[in-house]
Amino acid sequence: MGNAERGTRSEDALRTSSMNHRYADGRVALEDVSFTIGAGECVALVGPNGAGKTTLFLRLCGVLAGKSGEASVCGLDPTDPTHRKQLPATVGIVFQNSDDQLFSPTVLEDVCFGPLNLGLSVDEARGRAAEALAAVGLSPEAGERVPFKLSGGDKRRAALAGVLAMRPSVLLLDEPSAFLDPRGRRDLIELIHKLPGTKLIATHDLDLVLDVCPRVLVLDGGKLAADGPSAELLANADLMEQHGLEVPHRLRNRV
Repeated sequence: MGNAERGTRSEDALRTSSMNHRYADGRVALEDVSFTIGAGECVALVGPNGAGKTTLFLRLCGVLAGKSGEASVCGLDPTDPTHRKQLPATVGIVFQNSDDQLFSPTVLEDVCFGPLNLGLSVDEARGRAAEALAAVGLSPEAGERVPFKLSGGDKRRAALAGVLAMRPSVLLLDEPSAFLDPRGRRDLIELIHKLPGTKLIATHDLDLVLDVCPRVLVLDGGKLAADGPSAELLANADLMEQHGLEVPHRLRNRV
């Protein structure tokens, strides 16, 4: 269901209203972007490189400054200092390169980092970490490993566990299937299906979109070009060509 049909409702987890973002060098990254995502939805965000996907994520997390009222995350305004303090426990982001998120001597310490910064005790943080590691399919023994020695798939799992340990209501996943082999990608798809909460997934992997996201947002040049059912929009050859994308193989030659 598109933004115009949905309107703004109390159960919306994410909302943007005419969001704009211009960098200091004058480059326009986002222009008049408006959409709503309901609680529990799994939505894809697709578009060519430089479309503004990562900028949008950073605005939703409050990392990049913006104008009041342009975004809402579970009712929190990322520009409000009081609300921004609550965002780490509300929205979690998993970056494209897991090495950007893994920095502690062991995986367990990495996953405990977020809960400890929320003010939890060591025992509470370890309990959440164990729960999060189990949720992503990593054993307790994996918690004692050095993060940079993990495989690409396990690094992705560890980074995701660090976010899940914060128990956010909203997950922002930036190119989650990047650098994964076929088995790792299949495991990721299964994991995404199991994850609770609202998920917004920025990706170039359009087959992944078909597997996990019933709805897709198409972003190009900082503008929202389309919002609708994934199978319908991704099968539109003219739309895909116009925005630097390709129709996924399984949707080609559909009658």
